[in-house]
Amino acid sequence: MSSASVTAELFRRVMGHFATGITVVTVEREPGKVHGMTANSLASVSLQPLLVSICVDEESRLLSFLKTQRRFGVSILNDTQQALSEHFATGEQGPDADARLGIRYRWTESRIPLLEDALAHLACNVVAEYSAGDHTIFLGEVESVDLGEGQPLLFYRGQYRTLQS
Repeated sequence: MSSASVTAELFRRVMGHFATGITVVTVEREPGKVHGMTANSLASVSLQPLLVSICVDEESRLLSFLKTQRRFGVSILNDTQQALSEHFATGEQGPDADARLGIRYRWTESRIPLLEDALAHLACNVVAEYSAGDHTIFLGEVESVDLGEGQPLLFYRGQYRTLQS
């Protein structure tokens, strides 16, 4: 194994060898309006209490909404939802773009938005946040979950992938 000098580019390539699922983190930006961000940084943190972590770039538009709302949804995407992943990875969001892609939301009783038809959902309340380099790590206590049907959308070495049965 080589011990090359670690650069941001090399670090990114190495981390690209870790296959991840794809999620969309959603927050209510104003009453009835949603802002989302594609993320693969979801991690289970604790079973007692139920906690997950997400990492949000300091330059992300989602950051200010999340700091204000203090709650978020996580929709784990299925293998038919690559277009949604690509959409939420860009800055163009709004009713026109949502309609063009057929994006539909459902809301939990506590007003957390989730993407319809995802593989699974978590609705979370922020219990802590930590500044970490160019990101903020949020710990969310899980208030509800549900499961859908299908196979996961994966990301590996810079490309979308699916499971081979």
